[in-house]
Amino acid sequence: MLFRSELKLLSLSKKVKLRQSLLLRAEMAQKGLQLGRETISCSICLDLLKDPVTIPCGHSYCMSCIKSFWDGEDQRKIYSCPQCRQVFAPRPVLVKNTMLAHLVEQLRKTGLQAAPADHCYAGPEDVACDVCTGRKLKALKSCLTCSASYCKNHLQPHYDAAPLKKHKLVDPLEKLQKNICSRHDEVMKMFCRTDQQSICYLCSVDEHKGHDTVSAAAERTERQRELEVSRQNIQQRIQDREKDVKLLQQEVEAVSRSADKAVEDSEKIFTELIRLIQKRSSDVKQQIRSQQETEVSRVKELQEKLEQEITELKRKDAELKQLSHTEDHNQFLLNYPSLSQLSASTDSSSINIRPLRYFEDVTAAVSELRDQLQDILMEKWTNISLTGTEVDVLLPEPEPKTRAGFLRYSREITLDPNTAHMNLLLSDGSRKAELTSQQQSYSRHSGRFTGWCQVLSRESLTGRCYWEVEWRGKGVYVAVAYKNISRAGSSYECGFGFNEKSWMLICGTNSYTFLFNKISTPVSGPGSSRVGVYLDHRAGILSFYRVSETMTLLHRVQTTFTQPLYAGLYLYDDGTTAELCELK
Repeated sequence: MLFRSELKLLSLSKKVKLRQSLLLRAEMAQKGLQLGRETISCSICLDLLKDPVTIPCGHSYCMSCIKSFWDGEDQRKIYSCPQCRQVFAPRPVLVKNTMLAHLVEQLRKTGLQAAPADHCYAGPEDVACDVCTGRKLKALKSCLTCSASYCKNHLQPHYDAAPLKKHKLVDPLEKLQKNICSRHDEVMKMFCRTDQQSICYLCSVDEHKGHDTVSAAAERTERQRELEVSRQNIQQRIQDREKDVKLLQQEVEAVSRSADKAVEDSEKIFTELIRLIQKRSSDVKQQIRSQQETEVSRVKELQEKLEQEITELKRKDAELKQLSHTEDHNQFLLNYPSLSQLSASTDSSSINIRPLRYFEDVTAAVSELRDQLQDILMEKWTNISLTGTEVDVLLPEPEPKTRAGFLRYSREITLDPNTAHMNLLLSDGSRKAELTSQQQSYSRHSGRFTGWCQVLSRESLTGRCYWEVEWRGKGVYVAVAYKNISRAGSSYECGFGFNEKSWMLICGTNSYTFLFNKISTPVSGPGSSRVGVYLDHRAGILSFYRVSETMTLLHRVQTTFTQPLYAGLYLYDDGTTAELCELK
């Protein structure tokens, strides 16, 4: 029995030795394969050689890879090896290395492909292992205690050795050295609230002595609480903005329905009129659609702003969420101040959906025109005003600051000969007026100013408008007025600025005066021969500017306009000229 047991032990021993021998051979074979991969791989594409060629320095490459590399050096006419940088001139002739090609083909048949280990090496965007020599492997973890990053192999002691198991391991960090105090070469585990910076323990008893210092973990906990509050605020703002967006969408639909109904009613009324009024019907339809497009566009613009704010808030929330998961306290504290700042919220307090037919005044105006058709066709046609269609949901737009901004609202304005005083000579396409001692041969017209040397524009002004007046002489009056201002005689009811139906800026050589309803207001400002006028009819804003690239405000009026306005000019000295400038 003992002999049999010894035989079994001997047999078992042989099996163990045989197994160890096989494992050793397999390991050596694997090392040989790895060496083979490195030997027959192209250092340019990192893949197995394809059509291998060997250049004069002895290094081998894929024929297409080295050709492309040398094509980039054609301008210098000097060609180099990508590995050893040996220079060749002229360009070497490439011949396929048949022996190497045969070797590669044989290895391919055995199932050998491009070295999978290449994928484990650290690239430009990866964190490299601090222990590896030569070509470094990707780091699997970073140790905040050691302030180093380790690949899988060099990380193993942190899992095996008891003292290293207590170290803090985190996902690989690129800028790990920022956690080391440059002065004391110690890990910065504390935070100075006085100076708002991360410090090490020696700093707390040295240059930061007496400061309000806490552990980085404690400061992180405090800031984490603030972060959560910020996220709650952001989420609440997102909900509020989403509600606002829904309200704006309802407003868009309401405006569109009202506009469609106004168009339908207007068309029914105009079908009762004769052929001469059909063009007016088309004009009204065009005005409604234009106003609809404007209002819908402005509502959608606000809607887009709110949606952009929602997107920004969501992005900020995602960044804060990501920051909240950062394990590196110092990285968290470094990034928190910039990420915790929120942009100003869009003011949407004026959003208020109301059951209003936005264009019902147009229908009423068209009905009135039907009843007064004869009078309209004779002389008194006026543009159907859309001033009653203000959408309360819209936020007010700021007044432009630059001339380019004002020019966005520029209007082509001409002077109406039927309103011009007999001593005013109109020229340049009825844009220029000159006061002369000789009366002009204008026809008799009920709309003509008879006592004041004034003239109104043909075009009515609603919405946002901008125009410029250039003058020569001793001075000119630049005005706006309602169309129903009195015309006959020299009473104050006819003069610009002397009644409640007109507003006027008196422009002298070195002075300005604003006049409304016989009340004059001195205006300070540099003299100028060109004055810009900005009108926001809906907002009730009338502003006068000295024209320049930066635009100097001379005077602003805030009121309520109840009718369309017309541009006006008043000349009070022979030879004085004033022109409505052609703006491009």
